[in-house]
This record gives sequence, structure tokens and C-alpha cells, in this order.
Amino acid sequence: MLLPRLPPCLLSSSLRAGLSARARASSTSANVWDVQPVELGFDVHEPETRGPKSGCMVICHGLLGSKANWRGLARRFARELNMPVYTLDLRNHGRSPHAEPHTYPALAVDVAHFLAQHGLEDVNLLGHSMGGKTVMALALNERLNRPLKTLISVDIAPTNGEIEPQYDGYLRGMKEVEAARVPSRKEADKLMKPYEPDVGVRQFILTNAVMEHGHVCFRVGIDTLSSATKGLGTFPNHVTDGKPDATWGGPTLFVRGSRSDYVLDRDLQDANKFFPNLQVVTLDAGHWVHAEKPQETGDAVIEFVRQNSL
Repeated sequence: MLLPRLPPCLLSSSLRAGLSARARASSTSANVWDVQPVELGFDVHEPETRGPKSGCMVICHGLLGSKANWRGLARRFARELNMPVYTLDLRNHGRSPHAEPHTYPALAVDVAHFLAQHGLEDVNLLGHSMGGKTVMALALNERLNRPLKTLISVDIAPTNGEIEPQYDGYLRGMKEVEAARVPSRKEADKLMKPYEPDVGVRQFILTNAVMEHGHVCFRVGIDTLSSATKGLGTFPNHVTDGKPDATWGGPTLFVRGSRSDYVLDRDLQDANKFFPNLQVVTLDAGHWVHAEKPQETGDAVIEFVRQNSL
């Protein structure tokens, strides 16, 4: 069930509630992979020259991010790897439609649909945080993973747990901003401050803001994401009695931050079971590794893709 492409604050509350209720009803299924894909917004960064067997790269952002977060690195990847690089807006983010359910199977189906729709092969598939779990879920689904060449997860592991509680606060703050109909990003930033004291994080959240009819709205599907945050700490695959329910044996890279707790050493035990051809690079960074250490992140990804391009 797709919501209109309008920012959510342009919909009446009753219409939003009705659409959400119908979407929830239509999404109940015994098979969580039985999801209608949405058409994802994207940018493509073309190389100046392209090798004969260069393949491509596809990048998926994290929760409350967008394709714009990866623009700088995507341009570098295209230039130095001589391949087109596609940056996606995942469902309920950026220029992509708002739709329920917001689950990792649904997100993975959307990405697989994008790959098929654009005829992409030899795909180097990269995701950060929520996007990382999305690309890992896709790789572990044998119906979807045929186009993959390599897999790259940035600071997220295939773990089950609770999502960090501040994300619920961010979404409450965004809803407050929309309800207040503030006329500027400066006013929106003031309302967000009780939910996040760090100005850098607030500015990251406000990259989702747009001006409509003289007040600030957000491109993300706030209501859908608010109801989905608990599930985003989970992962659709499991290791039981030491055995994974699925594996992907292709070249896999984890880039993690040493000051982040999203990929701990103990998490790598199950990760190696899911992805037996796993390499790990640890950088001196927090969770937003690619923002804090763009040069080092780019170096690690480029070296990995080149190693596996023969």
C-alpha cells in the first residue's frame, strides 16, 4: 500500500491514519517476503571511463538518511573503480514512496526489484546501518541474490536486539516540528534540541526537511517509521544450535567503527556463519564511519572491490 509522494504533513491526520490502517491490514502475511516492491528514488554517478567487466555499485543508506549522505563517496567510487554507482533512497525515506511494512524483507525486496528493473549484474552491494541489514538480508535470500558480486556492510552486524531509543525521540521531535508548522530550519532545530543535544546529529536529521507552503515538513514516513523502530533492531535470519538458516559465500566486507557498539567482536561469530568469506576492517570512528572517516572508508571499499574484480 503506497502513500502519496507528498510530504506527510500535507496529508490530513485522518487520511494518514486511514492509509496506515489499510496498509497494515494488507501487509499481514504468513510470508514476510511476500511484499509489493516500491519504485525507489535514486541517483547514478557515472565514471569517466568504464572497464569491460566493471560491474556496478549500489549503496543503501541508514535510518533517517538518504542517498545524498553517500554522494561524495559515490563519486569517488565511480571515478576510481570505473563503474556506475547507484545511491538509493529506501522506502519511507527521501524521494521514495511511503509504504508499509517497513521491515528488512520489504526493504530487501525493494532493492532486488531495483536491480532487476535496471538490469544490473555483478553488483557490489553496500549498506550502512539499516541499509547494511537490508543488503545482508538480500544476500541471504537465494531468490534475490543472483546479481550480487560482493557485499559490504558498514557498521552493522546481523544481530537481534533493541534499536537505540533515541531514534524514537528523533521521530517524536520531527512530528512536533510538523505540527508546529515552523517557518524555518532554524526554528525546527530549536524544537529538535530537547530530543538531540548534538548539533551535528540534529543537522543530519534536518537533511530530511523540506519547505512546503511556508513551513517545514519531512520527507520520511514518520508514522510508519515510528511503528517500525522496534523491528529494526532484529534480523530476519538466525543461527540455531550453531547453524545458520542461510549463507552467502561471496566476498563480504564489514567496515566497523572502533568507537561504535554495533559490530562487537562477539557479533562476528554469527556473522562468519552467515558469510563464510568475510573480511573485517576496523576504523577509529563511531557509528557514522563513512562521515567521520570518509577517506579511510573509501580506501577500504575500493581495495576490497578491486581485489574481487578479477
